[in-house]
Amino acid sequence: MKALIIGAAGFVGGYLVKELASAGWEVHATCLPSEKTEGECNVHTLDILDADSVRAVFDEIQPDIVYHLAAQSSVALSWKKPQLTAEVNVIGTINVLEAARDAVKKDMRLVLIGSGEEYGFIRQDACPLSEDEVLRPGNIYAATKACQGMLGEIYARAYKMDIVMVRAFNHSGPAQAEIFVISDFCKQAAEIEKGMREPVISVGNLEAMRDFTDVRDVVRAYRLLGEKGRSGQVYNVGRGRAVKIQYILDTIISYAKTNITVCRDEKRMRASDIPVIEPDVSKIYADTGWKAEITVEDTIKDTLDYWRTKIKE
Repeated sequence: MKALIIGAAGFVGGYLVKELASAGWEVHATCLPSEKTEGECNVHTLDILDADSVRAVFDEIQPDIVYHLAAQSSVALSWKKPQLTAEVNVIGTINVLEAARDAVKKDMRLVLIGSGEEYGFIRQDACPLSEDEVLRPGNIYAATKACQGMLGEIYARAYKMDIVMVRAFNHSGPAQAEIFVISDFCKQAAEIEKGMREPVISVGNLEAMRDFTDVRDVVRAYRLLGEKGRSGQVYNVGRGRAVKIQYILDTIISYAKTNITVCRDEKRMRASDIPVIEPDVSKIYADTGWKAEITVEDTIKDTLDYWRTKIKE
């Protein structure tokens, strides 16, 4: 059985390559010419904004399942580069859907990876959020991902395509880019420990509550949804329990090997920030048996150790 991961050079891609290969899949992975991916896979160069190239890759590989990970996935960057975010997340997805619709192999499954950010400005007392909750995106990234999911539902219904949609909530772990909160705080703490900066961590909004899941649990969920998810359905992927960013920060400081103080940085505040985002994950558990197993504390420990190793004296 062949799996194709589109956008495998990103943070999640490498973990998904390993997860699928360990499960016995023949794994193919795409990345941009300027990128590289690692792991037990066959690598193909691809820009999803080139529709003809997407079609060519689909027809060359003829995969049984396609995981669409390629995205501009930073909320902060989406405010700075809205056009890029829309092009990659919407036009790129259309290119993938059209390539699958026109492909030589007709019985493939697509797994479209969206975001818990799509729920946006949620109703009071709406948490935990079920997949049926009305989407009210609160930022540009979320709006593009909501559009991706709607496109997936339209193609599944109109063309009888086998498509599973995912709304993945915050995930973290070793090797994540520092623009994301756990990795950001851990990198700052590691630099402080090595005397590379003043003993102060710069922070944004600490009151927001988010559901954090380890990336290694997340890719296991993706594999199981690819194997067992119901076509045409949307699935939340998350721990099912939100924590304050303040708790994340406090935990990192408690693990640090030196005293650290905190400084609020207005540049780290978002133009719009949703107070609480927490999913109902009963649907994925019912259909696949998946649930998060790695604790938030262990994710933080592993991420902090990653930065301690990566940062040189």
